Amino acid sequence: MAPVVLILIAENTGHVKAVAEMTGESLDASLGRAYMGDGLATMLAGFFGGSGTTTYAENIGVMAATKVYSTAAYIVAALFAIVLGMSPKFGALILTMPLSVLGGVTTILYGLIAVLGARIWVENKVDFRSNHNLMPAAIALIVGAGDYTFVFSKDVSFGGIALGTVAVLVAYHLMMWLEAMVAARQGSQPSGDPTKPG
Repeated sequence: MAPVVLILIAENTGHVKAVAEMTGESLDASLGRAYMGDGLATMLAGFFGGSGTTTYAENIGVMAATKVYSTAAYIVAALFAIVLGMSPKFGALILTMPLSVLGGVTTILYGLIAVLGARIWVENKVDFRSNHNLMPAAIALIVGAGDYTFVFSKDVSFGGIALGTVAVLVAYHLMMWLEAMVAARQGSQPSGDPTKPG
C-alpha cells in the first residue's frame, strides 16, 4: 500500500494546485488539511474493505467548466450523490446513458485537467528547452492520458495516473543524473540549453 499512498499524495497535491490556479488564490496552506482528509478517508475505506481514496479530477474539471468554486456547493453535491448512490433505480437510469456520451464528458473533464496542468507549467516559466524538464513531462502526459496500466497480479494493478506519477519522478531524476554525468565529463555545469553541449 505504501507506493499507492505516495501516488495519492502526488495526485492530491496536483489537484490542489489546479484549483489554486483556477481560483487565483494560493492554497498551499490547505495542503496539510487535504492530506489529512485524504488519509482519513483512505483509512475509513480500508476498514470496510475499500481501496485508497483520493480527490477526483472529474470534480476539478467540473469546477473549470462551471466556474463554481464554492465549498458549500460541493458539500451539497456530495451529500446528494451519496443519497442517489443508495437508489438502485437511479443507478439503472445512469446505465441507460450511451457510452459515447459518458466517454465524451469524461474526455472533456480530463482534458480540462491536462490543460490546467500545462497552464501551471507555462505561468511558472518551466523551461521546456531543457531535456530534464521536457522528457519527464512528455512521458507523464502520454502515460497518464493514454491510461497505461501495469498489472502486477489479478487483484493488483496501477492505472495511468499512478504510472504517470512514478514515470515523471523516475524520468526527472534520471535525466538530472545523466546531465550531471555529462557535465562532469566535460568539466562544466549543466546549462539546461539543448543547443549547448551537455
